[in-house]
Amino acid sequence: MHVPDGFIDAPVSAGAGVVAVAGVALALRGARRELDDRTAPLAGLTAAFVFAAQMLNFPVAAGTSGHLLGGTLAAILVGPWTGVLCVSVVLLVQGLLFADGGLTALGVNIVNMAFVTVLVGYGLFRLLLRVLPRTRAAAVGAAFAGAVVSVPAAAVVFTGIYALGGTTDVSIGKVAAAMIGVHVLIGIGEALITALTVSSVLAVRPDLVYGARGLAKPLELRAEPVSV
Repeated sequence: MHVPDGFIDAPVSAGAGVVAVAGVALALRGARRELDDRTAPLAGLTAAFVFAAQMLNFPVAAGTSGHLLGGTLAAILVGPWTGVLCVSVVLLVQGLLFADGGLTALGVNIVNMAFVTVLVGYGLFRLLLRVLPRTRAAAVGAAFAGAVVSVPAAAVVFTGIYALGGTTDVSIGKVAAAMIGVHVLIGIGEALITALTVSSVLAVRPDLVYGARGLAKPLELRAEPVSV
């Protein structure tokens, strides 16, 4: 999914850069409402986890591989605005230090992997929580569904960007078939990782999961009676 330098022409890359800067600026304002004593430390851990998970590729099909995008997972754990910031920071570090995604294509990558995955994945997650039973199992299922849809959605948006400014001779039909087909499979891997991670955090600290806070019972302090 990481777009390298030169794959998208300069005008479209610049336009995506403007959209990315504006979106990150909005996310910085929105994150102030999400970050508190619980989510602030978790945001750092989430960004570190997404960074590490994106370095690990899993086989998909026909010699291709995929990796976690992390937008849906980050949004569920720490909130959508903060999730955008987490993934954007990961993409910036990867581009600067590991040449994973071109710097001129950073805006394209942020739009695809941060904005689209958070918007589609978290949006579907919240929508499903409104209609499903308010249980942890339902939250995990909604996380799976949001993640599995978010990845091909990002591939669709990338295909649209390529249609506007692609610089190769590959037809838009072949790009769409390759990107969407492979990323449907990658989405399954993304969904499994997302569901397992959300399930694990819900099992031990449900109050830390931003997207499922309404499902968590307030912590209770229990004191055993002491015989004198």
